Amino acid sequence: MDFDKRSHNSPESDDKHSATTNEKILSANESGHLVAAEDGGSTMAIIDPAAERALTRKFDLRILPVLAIMYLFNSLDKSNLGNAKTAGLEKTLGLKDGQYNTILSVFFVPYVLTAPLLGILGKKYGPNRVLPLMMFSFGCCTLLVTAAKDFGGLMTLRWFLGMSESAFFPLVIYYQTTFYRRGELARRLAIFYAAQSIASAFSGLLAFGVFHIRTGSMVNWRYLFVIEGTLTILFSFFAFFYLPQSASTARFLSQWEKDLAFYRMQVDSSSVVNEKFDLKESFKIFKHWTSWMILAIEICLGVPLQSVQLFLPQIVGRLGYSTVKTNLYTVAPNIGGALMLLLLAFASDHVRWRFPFVALGFLFTFLGMVVYAGIDVENQVKVAYFATFMMTWGTWAPSVLLDVWYNNNIAQEGRRVVLTSIGVPLANLMGVVSSNIFQNKDAPKYIPALATTAAFGAVGFTLTLLLGVYMMFDNARRDRKAGKKVQVRDIPTGKLKDGPGAEEFRWFY
Repeated sequence: MDFDKRSHNSPESDDKHSATTNEKILSANESGHLVAAEDGGSTMAIIDPAAERALTRKFDLRILPVLAIMYLFNSLDKSNLGNAKTAGLEKTLGLKDGQYNTILSVFFVPYVLTAPLLGILGKKYGPNRVLPLMMFSFGCCTLLVTAAKDFGGLMTLRWFLGMSESAFFPLVIYYQTTFYRRGELARRLAIFYAAQSIASAFSGLLAFGVFHIRTGSMVNWRYLFVIEGTLTILFSFFAFFYLPQSASTARFLSQWEKDLAFYRMQVDSSSVVNEKFDLKESFKIFKHWTSWMILAIEICLGVPLQSVQLFLPQIVGRLGYSTVKTNLYTVAPNIGGALMLLLLAFASDHVRWRFPFVALGFLFTFLGMVVYAGIDVENQVKVAYFATFMMTWGTWAPSVLLDVWYNNNIAQEGRRVVLTSIGVPLANLMGVVSSNIFQNKDAPKYIPALATTAAFGAVGFTLTLLLGVYMMFDNARRDRKAGKKVQVRDIPTGKLKDGPGAEEFRWFY
């Protein structure tokens, strides 16, 4: 049966819509189809799974590729210093001991300070406008690196790069939660996030080609920033005019598809669809202790994630390859990270479990770092190179699934964007730790850095298991109190505005 509109107001006619109002109630019928009905019981709309699949395919083809390309450029512009360092950036700019690490560190200070503000602006004015503007800004910062002459110039540009990139990933996460159901989100966000892994691989390939340039008025590493910055700026203009504000305003959807998209979000994403931002209400998310546990896990994730992103070329460089080959040999681990991310995300959506896959990622990180630190790398090159694959397996996957996990448990849109805009930057702030534990004096083994990163992986693994087990036991307690077993998918998110304070609430673990 197709999506059947019998009598309802268009979602465009109101500023906000609740999944349970005086006019309409959403629930599942005997066939498992979602039904919108009046209080009196008369059916208003039936959501057919085939129609849903057709709609999500449109989102997958129209929205997801654009976001993935945007994030690819975001990742390139953030991590290209590692490639440039192998080609003589420090020598060209006359950097002294410790200054390169300072340049890496300074990026994360404005990243954390401005992310909540930009996240709020994204909720207020729409991610479809704020994301391209941020992209234009960090593209300009990347292009201007070609003009940097010394430590001060590059550090200033990295400061503004941190500001312009700060809320990019949190806003993309929030943006996708307005198009996809909770059980659809992990694999879509993984496809999007795989762009970062592909970017890291592409960065190695691009650096491999660019560093062969022997002519021109600039040193070869500067051409890397010219190419990446220019392409970023050009694509930001396309994204600004292409991305829709929401499903209900997408030009590529018919009216009945817009209505279908609205009902999907009503029942399995938001308590109030397109709700206006309320600062006081949104910050109530921190009244529950699980939000603080999530932030602790984000911290544990941030150190391995940033260590691998920023220093994989240096880690691979210990294998004894030339500068050009070192950048080339970073490609395979990053592709492996992307493939593992997709595998775990699709599996997570299929079984509708989150925390076991997050914990598995932390375990990969721990094992990869311990193996690499514990072996004779020069004489066991193949084992050491395999350990770099485990490092990428263990950093890419949890960074997506952790964010999906807590977003799945927050129905109020403002609270969702606030926690994401603080949690994700907090993980990135750990780049300050990463950029200061990989010291030149510890090269080429970097034992203190590898040990520290492994320790954060171990703590993250433990905290993830503890939180997941708590959610399982709390769901069982709520079922006993209700006198029946309730599945997460059986509860319309319109009833879950108060989160764990709602009697009907069940954790999506």
